[in-house]
Amino acid sequence: MIDKIVDGFAAALAGMKDGDTLLCGGFGAVGEAFALIEAVIGLGVRDLTVVCNNAGRARKLICSYPRSSDPQVIDELYARRAIEIELVPQGTLSERMRAAGAGIGGFFTRAGADTNLAEGKEKREIDGKLYVYEKPLPGDFALIKAHRADRWGNLVYRKSARNFNPVMAMAGKTTVAQVDEIVELGALDPETIVTPSIFVDRVVAAP
Repeated sequence: MIDKIVDGFAAALAGMKDGDTLLCGGFGAVGEAFALIEAVIGLGVRDLTVVCNNAGRARKLICSYPRSSDPQVIDELYARRAIEIELVPQGTLSERMRAAGAGIGGFFTRAGADTNLAEGKEKREIDGKLYVYEKPLPGDFALIKAHRADRWGNLVYRKSARNFNPVMAMAGKTTVAQVDEIVELGALDPETIVTPSIFVDRVVAAP
């Protein structure tokens, strides 16, 4: 019997170690797996690379908007080189993770091709326009937030909380979904399931 529901956050994050890359869903506070993130902090793992839309605290951030609730924290960390930041346009960030989940070996995009963001990357002219090559962006763990799940791990999101969560679920080697509610198998309308169970490894309830 397939049952991906785990009891507690320790079980949800089992196997996470120093140096891992974490994909953290959310757009600002919307769709962010706060309980899972707090559990990561409690684990005491270090030297993490965190991929997210908004900034947090880690050894390295890959994000599109390097600001947090207290912008001075990020500025100070970066000024004294206590944190490394890789800026990625939002659409490119999402597509890099989708590429990782779909087994695509990267793609060419015009976003940022003629800016400093393309420094050190392969460039190509296609039909008279400049493109830059972007690599897939997988993660060791994807920490995502959904509204409902069944025991197989099928997920339904609530409105804009969907944001980066589906592509991160695809790109995580181990995908952990924090959900508001766990429902019986068959209770989810198949037409509303955005992330199918094949992309989800663990489900933990955090109402």
